[in-house]
Amino acid sequence: MEVVVLGSGVVGLTSAWYLSQAGFSVTVIDRQARAAEETSFANAGQISYGYSSPWAAPGIPAKAIKWLFEQHAPLKIKPSISPELMQWAGKMLLNCQLDKYRINKARMLTVANRSRDCLAKLNQQYQLDYQGRSQGTLQIFRTTAQLTAVEKDIKLLEESGTRFELMDSKQCLAQEPGLHHMQGELVGGLYLPDDQTGDCYLFCQQLQQMAQQAGVKFLFNTHIDALLTEKNRVVGITTNQGTISGDHYVVAMGSYSKHLLAPFGIDLPVYPVKGYSLTLPVIDEQHAPNSTIMDETYKVAVTRFNERIRVAGTAELAGFDTALPDKRLATLNHVVSQLFPHGVDFNQAEYWSGFRPMTPDGTPIIGQTSLANLYTNTGHGTLGWTMACGSADILTEIIAAQGKPTQPELSVARYG
Repeated sequence: MEVVVLGSGVVGLTSAWYLSQAGFSVTVIDRQARAAEETSFANAGQISYGYSSPWAAPGIPAKAIKWLFEQHAPLKIKPSISPELMQWAGKMLLNCQLDKYRINKARMLTVANRSRDCLAKLNQQYQLDYQGRSQGTLQIFRTTAQLTAVEKDIKLLEESGTRFELMDSKQCLAQEPGLHHMQGELVGGLYLPDDQTGDCYLFCQQLQQMAQQAGVKFLFNTHIDALLTEKNRVVGITTNQGTISGDHYVVAMGSYSKHLLAPFGIDLPVYPVKGYSLTLPVIDEQHAPNSTIMDETYKVAVTRFNERIRVAGTAELAGFDTALPDKRLATLNHVVSQLFPHGVDFNQAEYWSGFRPMTPDGTPIIGQTSLANLYTNTGHGTLGWTMACGSADILTEIIAAQGKPTQPELSVARYG
């Protein structure tokens, strides 16, 4: 059976890998010259199983209004009357209710924990080298309100079997000594010991090579134009290199998945939430992070690679705007200047932006569509790498089941 995967970001690559390992013949199509050149290129570098939470949470609507007037707010909205944005935002607001938050977080943790097991097996078997570290994530709180708010997640973490430790300020500084100058500024933290870090782009380049050795065919510099359908089935993909056909088709094009499927009445509620990152070389080990710091105040992550750190954050609702405005980058600089002012070289800053494919409920869209042989694996938001291996494993199970009901709560059908 031939499966055609559309997209070679971390989700498309893992989809191709797990499908090939299950015995499928796989072809991957991507418009770039090689894998992971878009959203997976310079993301936060977090593999954050325990931090898998929907952005749609109780209290977010009120916070969003407040953030509109803050210079370094985690959310920015470009003035727009886009019907697409308004529809997506409306659905997200509906998911901010506590009962829906619990359902969505539980689903996300299920995918994330499966991904944790899959990546562990992959690393054990192939010993990938992507500058990875396994020292966990420390979510730091600057206010008692933040510390109190995290209590709603504790029960869900316990139910999902996710290890965690609530820390006071002294324990936070012991865990991350590079934060010692923040003494008196922190009230506590949530430590997630099973979380990991690494360079997603390096991971993808190695996985691409492994997939090619396993027989996966890659068609790069190939622009996807449209799906060809007959009698409720896809019969081919039209591209600038001709028509490509298979038995099954997987759409793993991140934020671009929505517009490809819209002509067929498949409404993927995926919006391109723009994120920014900053990469800096480490110049002083004692003043640099050991692993990942998540600053809850600014929703900015600082992640450690070998000799670099990656600072990533800001959620901007601005459509497919690729600009790098100074006022957005200023937030990343502000946070890293506060946390690790002496640990990195700001003169060698490398900036980047990408589009996170965000669903209104935070859960990815994995599974069969209304077209019998068309599947999706998209909508992972900020957790693409975190959920990639588990999502691909679930997708492979669904395709192998040949139409039997499998994980329906993850498919686009859940939106009605």
